[in-house]
Amino acid sequence: MESPARIICFGAAHWDVIARAAPGARGPDAPGFIETRAGGVALNVALGLAARGASAALVSARGDDAEGAALAQALVAGGVDGAGLLIYGGAPTGRYVAIERADGELIAAVAETSALDAMAPAHLDLDPLKDAAMWFLDANLPQAVIRALACAPDRPPLSADAVSQAKAAKLRPVLDRLDAIYCNRLEAEAICATGLGAARAAAEALAIRGARRAIVTDGPAPAADAGAHGVATLRPEQAPIRSATGAGDALIAAHLAAWLGGAAPAQALAAGLAAARLRAA
Repeated sequence: MESPARIICFGAAHWDVIARAAPGARGPDAPGFIETRAGGVALNVALGLAARGASAALVSARGDDAEGAALAQALVAGGVDGAGLLIYGGAPTGRYVAIERADGELIAAVAETSALDAMAPAHLDLDPLKDAAMWFLDANLPQAVIRALACAPDRPPLSADAVSQAKAAKLRPVLDRLDAIYCNRLEAEAICATGLGAARAAAEALAIRGARRAIVTDGPAPAADAGAHGVATLRPEQAPIRSATGAGDALIAAHLAAWLGGAAPAQALAAGLAAARLRAA
């Protein structure tokens, strides 16, 4: 039997604390629901890949605390190799606190990232990771680490997630070194420093600027996958949203798994959008 594809995910790993108002709730002291779960882009992608049969490993940062130990246990339970979860004494394990409306839309969020911010290129032993089928990184990483990964000699193909409008510009200097970039249309506009009217235009703009493949979403409007294969577009199936947190990460994991499994661009895009819809439901 063929060995499963090995994918190394570099980036955020923390605890998500999601607070969501109850339907019909109003005011600043609304009743609702609070959920705590393992999260972070790279962690979510690694767990999603492992669930699809890939051999996933995570390189991230945590504090030397009980929350960090519990996060490591969550990785093991999800089938992810967490040996690359670096421990930074004096820094707490990260948390992402999000406030959502009853319809799942994000109102506000605050992230504690001091452990990940402490990561530096010198802390990474990349040589044992170069036999992977793919490296994936998210733009939560420090700029120096992003550059070190992108410029590493003899590395495998590299894909990246822009994460947010504020962090997307971190990928601009290494765009021409990326084998794939995942983002939404607004993040693509931040990278390209120009307005882009649709996901197709955004994906093509990223490809023109050097990305070998660009997968761009645009809410309920059609998503696009552009590259040497041309452009595939697909409108997401509309469904009620319970929580948008983590939906983009689910899309990336499903798309990567399909892509590395030999799926055509349109098939990989469909797999990604379906996974995002299930995560948000």
